[in-house]
Amino acid sequence: MARKPKNKVTKFITTLLTWVGAALVYFAIFSLLFDTPAEYELRHSTDRMRAEYQALSARYDSLNMVVNNVIERDRNIFGILFESTPYDFNSDYEQQRVALHEKLLEQSKGRMLKDLSEQTELLEAKIAQLDNTYSTFQSKLDSLGSMSNNIPSIQPVINHQLTLLTAGYGMLMHPFYRALQSHQGIDYTIPEGESIFATADGVVKDVLGKTSTSGITVVIDHGNGYTTSYSHLQKAKVKRRQRVRRGDIIAISGNSGLSLSPHLHYEVRYEGMRVDPVHYFFMELTPDEYQKILRISQSGMQSFD
Repeated sequence: MARKPKNKVTKFITTLLTWVGAALVYFAIFSLLFDTPAEYELRHSTDRMRAEYQALSARYDSLNMVVNNVIERDRNIFGILFESTPYDFNSDYEQQRVALHEKLLEQSKGRMLKDLSEQTELLEAKIAQLDNTYSTFQSKLDSLGSMSNNIPSIQPVINHQLTLLTAGYGMLMHPFYRALQSHQGIDYTIPEGESIFATADGVVKDVLGKTSTSGITVVIDHGNGYTTSYSHLQKAKVKRRQRVRRGDIIAISGNSGLSLSPHLHYEVRYEGMRVDPVHYFFMELTPDEYQKILRISQSGMQSFD
């Protein structure tokens, strides 16, 4: 009689294990053949994301192709107009940064610390030298008194973004002779009708007419060895021997004389010698802006007159 309960328990356990096994097999087969609602949603969400990624990739490739075409067209136009290749300052600077980074990775911490110490000492020496230079400059400026207003120190046009200066001082390609020639001033590409300003106090020395290759030109004598000239004007708004002050409107921009397109050619002379005008914008430029406009002036290879 004792065996009957035992047989029943064994039979029950066997039956239970059979059903559990059958359920597991059924679940495994169902899982292989069918998705649960969560799996179905996840699978289709992944499909949607893959389709969106492919669409974005195709759009990126298309836009990248358009940008590359625009860059190539720009380079071709630059080459046709200026017969030169535009210089990429940002790319050059980025290469220098990568080279410096790789060099630093190769150095030991001790060497890096030593280099940093040496560079700090050099920087301190340069700061001391700069302080001495500033003190000397300040004393000379103080000795000038009101005559400091007669030193060219602003740009002759409104150029807050520093983008109007397109040709600097030095050897540039002449637009008509197609040969390198000394360009002893700077060119601002501005439309006709813009205001031109005196860059320092002085007296109008001369007003030249259209017959000159420089077109209508205003020359100002600042009385301290400096003279400035403003060429290819549309109209002069001052007369000979007229006294002007820094910031006065002296002319209207134009395209007169031997000129490739509307622009202003600006020159600074000291004791009869032409000097680079970019160094005479110190009243309105910060050090960073000065460095930027200096780089801009050095990048141009094509003059406009």
